[in-house]
Amino acid sequence: MLDILLLVATSIQQTINSLLHLLTGNYFLPQSSTTNSANSIHEPPAMKNILILGASYAGIGAAHRILKQSSKPGAPPVKVTLVSPNTHFYWNIALPRAVIPGLMPDEKIFQPIAAGFKQYPASKFEFIVASAKSLNFEAKQVHLETLGSAEAKVLDYDLLILATGSHTKGGTPFKTLSSTETTKDELHKLQAQVKKAHTIVLAGAGATGVEIAGELGSEYGTQKQIILISSGATILEAAIPSVQKTAAQILQNLKVTTKLKTKVMSSTATSDGRHVLELSGGDKLTADIFIYTSGVTPNSSYIPEKYLNNNGFVIVDNFLKVKGEDNVWAIGDISDRETAQFLNAGNQATYASKSIDLFLNNKATTAPYKDGVRGMGVLVGKKAGTGHLGSIKLPGFMVHLLRKSYFVSNVPSTVDGSAY
Repeated sequence: MLDILLLVATSIQQTINSLLHLLTGNYFLPQSSTTNSANSIHEPPAMKNILILGASYAGIGAAHRILKQSSKPGAPPVKVTLVSPNTHFYWNIALPRAVIPGLMPDEKIFQPIAAGFKQYPASKFEFIVASAKSLNFEAKQVHLETLGSAEAKVLDYDLLILATGSHTKGGTPFKTLSSTETTKDELHKLQAQVKKAHTIVLAGAGATGVEIAGELGSEYGTQKQIILISSGATILEAAIPSVQKTAAQILQNLKVTTKLKTKVMSSTATSDGRHVLELSGGDKLTADIFIYTSGVTPNSSYIPEKYLNNNGFVIVDNFLKVKGEDNVWAIGDISDRETAQFLNAGNQATYASKSIDLFLNNKATTAPYKDGVRGMGVLVGKKAGTGHLGSIKLPGFMVHLLRKSYFVSNVPSTVDGSAY
């Protein structure tokens, strides 16, 4: 009796399996490894070409995350191409201290990008030193140009991430410039000017301006006149009032002069290389160095205008995709989603990478991107800091402890991907 029941059960299970195979299109799968694979309809997934434009914090983070995801067993095959006009990754977070000669060697803040990806096979990763010249979403093509070459290169893609970042006013090396060498040259030039200067004027009292002013004040004290100009009624306008007050007091202690509700209307160079600044109140100010430290302009000139807002940032939807386009993401400074901060760039790179992983595995991205908590942390000089998370002010010693070296120890692990 038991034998009969087992036979019936086996027969039923075989019938169910056959039905399932038929319904799922796998009924005619080969039953052994000796069957000719050419007769199988279960073809391996085609390799997807993923193109990432920009190799700063967002782009380099997304590239490593996608490559790590693709190395998991059973993951769909991908080829990641990373494009940047810079041969080296630039840790511009440390720029406020790097402007002072001798405090931040180049090798600490510039590291070669290609070397950071040497662990991946050439079939899965390629790094191209070039700039995006134009973009055609319909054809899924990007036209590149190489510095010093008139020959254009065209790349096709299946999935695209725009992470070309932004630049600052006046060609300052606060962000990467046209090439790594140009960025280094401008940084060295700025360092030399700082060394010789007696009067340094900074226009823009956001986090960058405050940190630079703090570093200069901490290093030179009364040896040099440091003037920080703010167009608003306070410094750090994006911060909560208690943080604004603390930062202002620290700068005062460092002998930094702050001019509020003031704008620089014009700047005229003198024959000896100085700058005569005309201020909004009608006053004039002469500076050995005049530096804009406020605002960024997105590197989006290669993108059709209809995808940009009035300030040139890429318009994205709640899934960080370029509005109106499938399988194209915009992350980091170039996106209109969040303020240009490296933590926001990191969060967006993580989200976009996961979205791409879901897409490659035929799964939908259902959860929209969530903006990070509003906050700020600034190092004001070498011994103090302040900041807030939401409406809560952070202890100054905590901010100083976290930011005292501007996270330069994270540079190697960021470039080689071990941080992700």
